[in-house]
Amino acid sequence: MESSTHDNKFHFDAIVIGAGFGGLYSLYKLRNDLGLNVRGFEKGSGVGGTWYWNRYPGALSDSESFVYCYSFDKELLQDWDFDTRYVRQPQILTYLEHVADRFDLRRDIQFNTGVTAAYYNELCNVWEIHTDKGEQFTASFLFMALGVLSAVNYPNIKGHETFKGECYHTGEWPEHVTFDNKRVGVIGTGST
Repeated sequence: MESSTHDNKFHFDAIVIGAGFGGLYSLYKLRNDLGLNVRGFEKGSGVGGTWYWNRYPGALSDSESFVYCYSFDKELLQDWDFDTRYVRQPQILTYLEHVADRFDLRRDIQFNTGVTAAYYNELCNVWEIHTDKGEQFTASFLFMALGVLSAVNYPNIKGHETFKGECYHTGEWPEHVTFDNKRVGVIGTGST
């Protein structure tokens, strides 16, 4: 990619990858507190990160609800209150959507866009970012807000590729799946 200038529509002061808790916070601080021209990339169609993707029945936080609130804005703290000690996925997602709307963060996020490569160009002193849409961007700063649960990991089980039944992963749970009148096997352990 050739050297970009700051007036190039594909150059940003900072790019943030991911629109979960860390990504939204980074976008807010970089834009609102530092006055930077920012762009966020999110592979999903909405904000929320882990709480956007993990929609399986019973998904909830394993930390108390007060942990799931931003503290950078006193008014936000005052106008939002979770009503349970441990918060369910839909409530957390609603909170993050509220934050994104309250601070108009969506305007700086490009949804349904995955980042396929990012590397630092030492000759131009910029990060070069490539997306799954074939776009190329540059930025002076790059923030990785991917979270530890951003990649779905299917177990390597012999015969999985020829299994004719339905398979679901908790990290990519479909919204309206039903298990009525079905035999179900569960693989894995932990909170999911």
